[in-house]
Amino acid sequence: MPLHRRFTARNALIALLAWLFVALLFHLKAELWPSPAGPPLDPNFSKDDQQDTITHGKDGKKLGGSPTTGKRRTAVVVASQKKENATWLDEYFPQWEKNIYRVDDSSAPLTVPENKGRESMVYLTFILDNYDKLPDNLLFIHPNRYQWHNDDPDYDGLPMLRHFQIPYLEKEGYVNIRCAWSLGCPAEIKPLEEEGEHRAAVHAGGDYKEGYEALFPGKEVPKRVGVSCCAQFAATKEKILERPKSDYAHYRNWLLSTPLDDSISGRIFEYSWHLIFGKGPVHCPTAEECYCKTFGRCGLQCPESGSCEGRYVLPKFSTLPDGWPLRGWGGEQRDRLGPEE
Repeated sequence: MPLHRRFTARNALIALLAWLFVALLFHLKAELWPSPAGPPLDPNFSKDDQQDTITHGKDGKKLGGSPTTGKRRTAVVVASQKKENATWLDEYFPQWEKNIYRVDDSSAPLTVPENKGRESMVYLTFILDNYDKLPDNLLFIHPNRYQWHNDDPDYDGLPMLRHFQIPYLEKEGYVNIRCAWSLGCPAEIKPLEEEGEHRAAVHAGGDYKEGYEALFPGKEVPKRVGVSCCAQFAATKEKILERPKSDYAHYRNWLLSTPLDDSISGRIFEYSWHLIFGKGPVHCPTAEECYCKTFGRCGLQCPESGSCEGRYVLPKFSTLPDGWPLRGWGGEQRDRLGPEE
């Protein structure tokens, strides 16, 4: 065989072996080091939003893979009466699961064993009935879109819930959906000083000590209890499950058996939810901190610890007039103080 042919055959063999070696490397890489499933998660956005980014392209079309992997369920639990309307939640928050209870309708799909204790009976009934299958994030709220205690310049629940920071909830476990201190903070109830008093029909101070001792047997009664009103809050499944189911059964049994008026038993729970979910007796973060972390409204002007300019102002009455927000208490026309978004 001529010399140049031997070199040509050798070169061809070397090239073939090199190609096979490279192909083997690519095969091993694909088998042993698979590429990541999607972009890294951004800590500034909720897991729901990030999962949607991972499973959908920029055009909105679903990408390959399971769309529910790692996605957390968010649900609302609503305490309502037949005369009240919570359908706005379906319109504006279709992505959330809805649990609309009718406390005064025994034939409703979701109702309570007895209409006592106001919204607390609904909240406890939901937890007990769903303890082993709770959604990941839960918002416990009242039904109407416009309510005097909603933390919004127009008392509008829509922007309040739209701005609620789910990532902050997932970090904290429990978050009150209200920042203004008017009613509740810094110390609404003084259980030891006020024991036995009945100075106002809506104030539970006179009965709080007895209620606290029944709900939390063996625990020292705090001297001060403070949290911004009015029993609208959020909690994660993990936070709820920190307590055994028997605790929630105990709480509801107390509600069912107490001779206290609904306005008082419900109020005792209003100032106990933060304790149930692990906060101290006085849970009153400054309004500036609360608005920033809870609603993403940072940089507000807050001359006082419990209020910020342009946010919540306690209304003159505990009900809103017909035609609100476009009509005031005197029937006069009014402009919205804040956007709906």
